[in-house]
Amino acid sequence: MDDEYAKLIRRMNPPRVVIDNNACENATVIQVDSVNKHGILLDVVQVISDMNLVITKAYISSDGVWFMDVFNVIDRNGNKIRDKEVIDYIQRRIENNPSFAPSLRESVGVVPTEEHTVIELTGTDRPGLLSEICAVLTDLHCNVATAEIWTHNTRAAAVVHVTDDSSGCAIKDPSRLSTIRDLLSNVLRGSNDPKTARTTLSPTGVTNRDRRLHQIMFADRDYERIEREGRGGLRDRDKRPLPHVTVVDCVEKDYTVVTMRAKDRPKLLFDIVCTLTDMQYVVFHGVVKTLRTEAFQEFYIRHVDGFPISLEAERERLVQCLEAAIERRASEGMELELCTKDRVGLLSDITRIFRENSLCIKRAEISTEEGMARDTFYVTDVTGNPVDPKIIDSIRRQIGDKVLNVKHSSSLSPKAPQPTTIGFLLGNFFKARSFQNFKLIRSYS
Repeated sequence: MDDEYAKLIRRMNPPRVVIDNNACENATVIQVDSVNKHGILLDVVQVISDMNLVITKAYISSDGVWFMDVFNVIDRNGNKIRDKEVIDYIQRRIENNPSFAPSLRESVGVVPTEEHTVIELTGTDRPGLLSEICAVLTDLHCNVATAEIWTHNTRAAAVVHVTDDSSGCAIKDPSRLSTIRDLLSNVLRGSNDPKTARTTLSPTGVTNRDRRLHQIMFADRDYERIEREGRGGLRDRDKRPLPHVTVVDCVEKDYTVVTMRAKDRPKLLFDIVCTLTDMQYVVFHGVVKTLRTEAFQEFYIRHVDGFPISLEAERERLVQCLEAAIERRASEGMELELCTKDRVGLLSDITRIFRENSLCIKRAEISTEEGMARDTFYVTDVTGNPVDPKIIDSIRRQIGDKVLNVKHSSSLSPKAPQPTTIGFLLGNFFKARSFQNFKLIRSYS
């Protein structure tokens, strides 16, 4: 009865979205008012992330039965959102059903849909792994339509969309799907892997691909700080400083306060909120700000049962999981962009060339549009160090100068964020006696 009553209340009070280009000088302001429910914050942030918009500032409040958020957003070029079709789409998605968008969400597991078969993989990362996977898929007459591959803390995860290379449709034959699963599992299985490599079948349904990758790596416990024997001895954790994450008590208001400071990047807020939601935490209040290249986030949270974190072990686990969420998508090494006419076996050939030149793929985004392959690779050498530019020049000559471009070369040792005090964002928010005060603060900001 309680569930049905809650559904009735939500139907009677659908989300209301106001998108304003005049309220802020340098950003588009998106305000969302809705009946509160677990996961609503993630739904809204996911819509913004799916549109490749950058959140520069956010104010979050969901105490009681109502959810009120304000987001300042810009596009990847730093401009306001002027396209009316984009504005209408954001408003329509959030107001109608923010948790479902057929064009931007996919099934998971080795599961056939009408257009493609989705394969999800997890195992121990090693140089050449993606090349081996692509070679197997090519031998099995599978064409990779889209894929995303993450690596973190010696673990690798991928969600890959494939079609039959002759028909261009999803692969539906059960025996063929079983063969694909078995052969890929053999490739993923390392001889010294303390964890199990998996190519899994998942329950039918739809899950955002990025969120699914977070779930796969979380289930694989990639957040555990494990040092494994590798080439040249024990390897560092990606040779990068950890983001600064703290979890402390707010005793007077019965919250747990989570603060984060890290290098800013696209979809950072989505990654944080995704992890908090999947770990069954609710964000009641929060503030997000970006200053130049750094991002600051502060959240007042409780577990879904209404209680703050009480155990030190749980606090430590949350810190580790949030650090992992920040690091999984962090750009590392040299960013290479491939743009060429798509063909069967293209990805297998490209990744083989990378492997033969001792490049290690740390992250990859694979896509095809209108017969064109548009792929992005983040690469280092096999020891995790920056790639020798001469090697890239040689590869470009082999593949084609206009086919493979260097977009960005990041430093693997950025300056570590300095510790900061708790409460630097919300400040004296909880000294306010009424919610009206919060609304005034938001309007002024």
